[in-house]
Amino acid sequence: MPDLLLELFSEEIPAGMQGKAADDLKRLVTNGLVEAGLTYASAGAFATPRRLALTVEGLSGESPTVTEERKGPRVDAPDKAIDGFLRSTGLTRDDLSVQDDKKGQVYIARITKQGRLAEEIVAEVVPQVIRSFPWPKSMRWGTGSLRWVRPLHSILCILSGDAGAEVVPFEVDGIAVGDTTEGHRFMAPGRFSVTSFEDYTAKLKRAFVVLSPEDRAETIWHDATQLAFAAGLEVVEDKGLLSEVSGLVEWPVVLMGRIADDFLHLPGEVLQTSMREHQKFFSVRNPSTGGIEGFVTVANRETADDGATILAGNGRVLAARLADAKFFWENDLRVAKAGMRDWLEALGNVTFHAKLGSQAERIERIAALAREIAPMVGADPAKAETAARLAKADLSSEMVFEFPELQGIMGRYYIAEAGEGPDIAAVAPDHYRPLGAKDDVPEAPLSVAVALADKLDTLTGFWAIDEKPTGSGDPYALRRAALGVIRIVLSGGLRLHLDRLFDAQILRHEIGEQPDSALTALRDRILRAIANDGVFGSAARAILDEIGGDAPDWIDRIAGHEADVSDDLLSFFHDRLKVHLRDEGIRHDVIDAVLAMPNRDDLWLVVNRARALQDFLSTPDGENLVLGYRRAANILAQAEEKDGVEYRFGADRKFADDPAETALFDALEAARPQVDAALEAEDFAAAMGAMATLRPPVDAFFEAVQINADNEILRRNRLNLLHEITEICTRTADLSKLEG
Repeated sequence: MPDLLLELFSEEIPAGMQGKAADDLKRLVTNGLVEAGLTYASAGAFATPRRLALTVEGLSGESPTVTEERKGPRVDAPDKAIDGFLRSTGLTRDDLSVQDDKKGQVYIARITKQGRLAEEIVAEVVPQVIRSFPWPKSMRWGTGSLRWVRPLHSILCILSGDAGAEVVPFEVDGIAVGDTTEGHRFMAPGRFSVTSFEDYTAKLKRAFVVLSPEDRAETIWHDATQLAFAAGLEVVEDKGLLSEVSGLVEWPVVLMGRIADDFLHLPGEVLQTSMREHQKFFSVRNPSTGGIEGFVTVANRETADDGATILAGNGRVLAARLADAKFFWENDLRVAKAGMRDWLEALGNVTFHAKLGSQAERIERIAALAREIAPMVGADPAKAETAARLAKADLSSEMVFEFPELQGIMGRYYIAEAGEGPDIAAVAPDHYRPLGAKDDVPEAPLSVAVALADKLDTLTGFWAIDEKPTGSGDPYALRRAALGVIRIVLSGGLRLHLDRLFDAQILRHEIGEQPDSALTALRDRILRAIANDGVFGSAARAILDEIGGDAPDWIDRIAGHEADVSDDLLSFFHDRLKVHLRDEGIRHDVIDAVLAMPNRDDLWLVVNRARALQDFLSTPDGENLVLGYRRAANILAQAEEKDGVEYRFGADRKFADDPAETALFDALEAARPQVDAALEAEDFAAAMGAMATLRPPVDAFFEAVQINADNEILRRNRLNLLHEITEICTRTADLSKLEG
């Protein structure tokens, strides 16, 4: 069984495209070979800056001969139908056989596909893959029509076996296949032939090319850490940069240099970002001080002076870059020490969204909401408002304009320089978190208040203007924002009524800025009451009732507010919550069952109900409780539908005429206070445990008593008793929502 070796040799492939390109090459070629009837034992794909390579081992020597039987039209079908069938099969009418079918006799075509040699199939599959390769960006060059990421220079394609290696003959856009390749561009120019994958990798290494990206990355990291250790330093881990740099070199040579003293006072994040983004340098840290003092660069060749010239050149370029960063830092510090007023004013000219106003207007909304949330999360309201006003000021700074990824990080430095405390300064980077599913959530109360306000303002704003995520897109990352709120709430055990916060902020969006301080104060007073007590709560209504004379127009908007938008946003949160809890193994129907209960906007309460119900359902008591509930609920529903009345008026013990019926009354009477006490303490497991004690008397009741008795008084009383069973069983969750 031969082995296939394929190499596509080109100009430098961008590092970010190499991994996917290698995977695509393996997938497309192996799929094409299998579809053509070949089998193989294993396959591997590799990428360097100048080549994509594929090895397929244990390839079958030829495809099998296959006979396919295809049923055609009936014998008495129109000639056009029969002729069409003949064209599709490539046969004549004499080649067809006749077979009995349910609807009469039909034509049968037997088509034999002769097996082909692996060489023929490879010569057919590989050119198709090359011509249709899915590069995200590609180019044409010269006069040819072939598109490739960079000009393609040569194709190596051989089948090797016991008898030796043979070139698979084909041509793509004038590039003839051969058995030769090239080594390192500078250290080993010139072509050489190969006879197998083992020969290929060995000769490449002698020609200063490490084929495996993983091997190159391992070499870079090992050499970098050893150099740093020898100098008493350590390399700052950066897996993304390591992957990128390993795609920039074929023969990695690691060099370490020192940062000039003039730049050591710059924040470590500035040094790291400048070196990473502009130079692809790793940062080297002094473990005793935590400061960034050096850099590691990776060259693509060995030199006679052991990289001294390369290192000197890189040092000069780095010094120029860091001089820019130093200039930005010093300019920004002057603005920060003046209180950042210039930056905050400048944000008034930055549009956040055409329908949602400027960044400055958004910051005002976030600050107001953060003040309202602060007492709910244990933060100081005044500090929360201050932190919210300053957290985004660095968006106007020169440093963040140059390095947008430093937003928030630089804000912490600038807020501290403005004279604020470290708790307020820490809000600047923390309020953006979590940035992804694996990112940590903020924990400090001030950061939590501003982070929630930031995300809730974004969500309520886009819901207010009806710009919600769709199945095909979420351009404003609203799903991520909702998931961030969920994670902050659950990790902090926060008890928030989200619907009240939604209503308050949606109204803040609708009302907008006010022309004078008196109206602004009135608006904020009402919205603060709504955030704490709801639109229809007594606090907000009392304020509205106080207003006399000429009330502003927006008072009518508050008085007539409908919760449709906030209800829809809450449903969106519930959908995100189901996705979040799926990793815990909590069933979606369990979540639906608890969402049917009151206070469903309290996500901590919802999740704790769901976890308790999920755990309870996995026990025999849980299964028994659900079975007993369903039996009672089904009988009750059938009777109510038949009679056209509801049996929900309380059963009377004096009409019990069977010991099992009396025992059930006793069990219900004993369970109610236990369930009530457990629910008051929000101990849902204990509440469901108390409910589970009802299963034996419920079973005994069904066994001993005929519900639909001839005596109408007994029948009504027993149906009302069934309602009491269903009512107590659904005190923690709506069990009718459970599946199965």
